[in-house]
Amino acid sequence: MSLIDLMFKRRSTRKFRDEDISKDDLDLILHSALLAPTSMNRKPCNFMVVERKETLKELSECKDMGAGLIAGANKVIVVIADSMVADTWIEDSSIALTYMHLMATELDIGSCWVQTHLRSKDGKDSEEVVRDILKIDSHYRIVGMLALGYSDDIPQAHDESDLDKSKIHFLV
Repeated sequence: MSLIDLMFKRRSTRKFRDEDISKDDLDLILHSALLAPTSMNRKPCNFMVVERKETLKELSECKDMGAGLIAGANKVIVVIADSMVADTWIEDSSIALTYMHLMATELDIGSCWVQTHLRSKDGKDSEEVVRDILKIDSHYRIVGMLALGYSDDIPQAHDESDLDKSKIHFLV
């Protein structure tokens, strides 16, 4: 499959089957994150794989809306970035999340990016909630998590008609 075909195919899914992701497939998803470029090659990102159902349930309650799907995921990869290593932790984390999202698509594994940065749970910062659950030091920042699992509920691939080409501007 070409990269553009993969990009058209990539869709978020929020419902997962109760089926384990193989170690080989998980390794490929994690390797894709390690291949993601970072500013000045500083590599501030670390990847925490969560598969304990109790912890997935806790993480599913880390923000007021939009995290509930985590409880049904097979695994979640929490991307944490060391803000003392790079001030580009938002960008670096986002690229890694995108690479993993695409690799999951390539492997026919459903995935959904769950944002924590700039989100809250009952007035408390969602990053802080996740840090507390996973016992992460405060200098690690968390843009988001990638929920993973096999799914029968992945939307149809995008097609050319989904592209809003009015967003493209040529300066001459």
